[in-house]
Amino acid sequence: MQHTKQYEFKLEENYFFKSDRGLTKRVVEQISYFKGEPEWMLKFRLKALEIAEKKGRPKWGPDLSGLNFDDIFFYVRPNEKQGTAGSWDDIPEDVRKTYQRLGVPEAEQRALAGVGAQYESEMVYHKLKAEWEKLGVLFLDTDTGLKEHPEIFKEYFASVIPPEDNYFAAVNSAVWSGGSFVYVPEGVHVEVPLQAYFLLNAENVGQFERTLIIGAPGSKFHYIEGCTAPAYTSNSFHSGVIEIVCQENSHVRYSTIQNWSHNVYNLVTQRAMVHAGASMGWLDGNLGSKTTMKYPSTYLVGEGAHGEILSIAFATDGQHQDAGAKVIHVAPNTTSSVVSKSISKGTGRSSYRGLVQIHEGATNARSNVECDALLLDENARTDTFPYIEISEKTAHVGHEATVSKLDDEQIFYLMTRGLKEDEAMALIVRGFLDPVAKELPLEYAVELNRLIELEMEGSVG
Repeated sequence: MQHTKQYEFKLEENYFFKSDRGLTKRVVEQISYFKGEPEWMLKFRLKALEIAEKKGRPKWGPDLSGLNFDDIFFYVRPNEKQGTAGSWDDIPEDVRKTYQRLGVPEAEQRALAGVGAQYESEMVYHKLKAEWEKLGVLFLDTDTGLKEHPEIFKEYFASVIPPEDNYFAAVNSAVWSGGSFVYVPEGVHVEVPLQAYFLLNAENVGQFERTLIIGAPGSKFHYIEGCTAPAYTSNSFHSGVIEIVCQENSHVRYSTIQNWSHNVYNLVTQRAMVHAGASMGWLDGNLGSKTTMKYPSTYLVGEGAHGEILSIAFATDGQHQDAGAKVIHVAPNTTSSVVSKSISKGTGRSSYRGLVQIHEGATNARSNVECDALLLDENARTDTFPYIEISEKTAHVGHEATVSKLDDEQIFYLMTRGLKEDEAMALIVRGFLDPVAKELPLEYAVELNRLIELEMEGSVG
């Protein structure tokens, strides 16, 4: 992928429908009307709007005072036609060219089982390879999932993250649009990743995708998301909800490398419910956005369930990456591992905010947390807010945290081997992130390294 001018892709705004600014009952009703939804979904949305209004914004965490809902367009529909194209040739040329520039079609042909592409509020493309369709795998946009598989959809939708969970989950529940609906049947192993890519184009727009992923018993698969947006002088807003259900003995992996431009508020709720013998792996990379609040959560509710969370946060000038992880042990013999790496550069600020909770009766539960922070400049800042709540005497919990600065001796040594100073710094940063990067598929590890190089540009002088 070419990221030399990573945020310079703005397209001409030519939309079928753009809502009024602001979060109102009228906007919620318009979204439901345009999508032709059943009555229960409209009632769900309106109830969620009431919940959001009652809850109000969180009074903890990063400064969100620059996020003005009255300036935000909560729904932007690119095309008159509802539904997604099955061929890149069937979507508007300018949108297609942007995805080509990002390298998504090439990745689809080379290494993916299926691809979804969202532009503004709607999915514009979705395709699953025939070999997986024959095995009963569903990979659709969420709107189509609601229409074509209402029984599965209604059983799991909002079952993991209800609107009462938090303010931004309630906002998403009121105005959600697009996202992925994934269902992998019992015993099916999808050997290559499914991928969705989310693109914001318009200024002051909000994107509220709703992703619902269900791994039936014994299934195994990997789902990947990528995100980007152009840079504007005013702010945009992304608030997705990702719900994952890992049924007995399933193995689900979710990876995301988020590269929003530095004027996007990225406030996401993502959680997995993991049943007996199943495992859930999160890989969460946050390199863009103005402010991020994102804490992948794993609820281990069945005996022997396992959860892993690997996260990267890279904060540069003007950015606050408030990221972390939550693991909740409810059942016996459950295990979890959290590895969090953060880097702060210039005036950037990164925060690790984590929770390990072990309930009474979760006998022999084991959890280990490692969070490491690297500061590249004198003005950079990092914070750690770990919470550990243990109600079971047999639990084993470990927690390690380190904060370090860039080592001058290491830089000097590398410069004596012919590297320029900024190249030496980038090499040290890549080494710091290596334990997480090596868990990515090759294409995404290359992409991550390229993004780090871009973030490190101008680090010297």
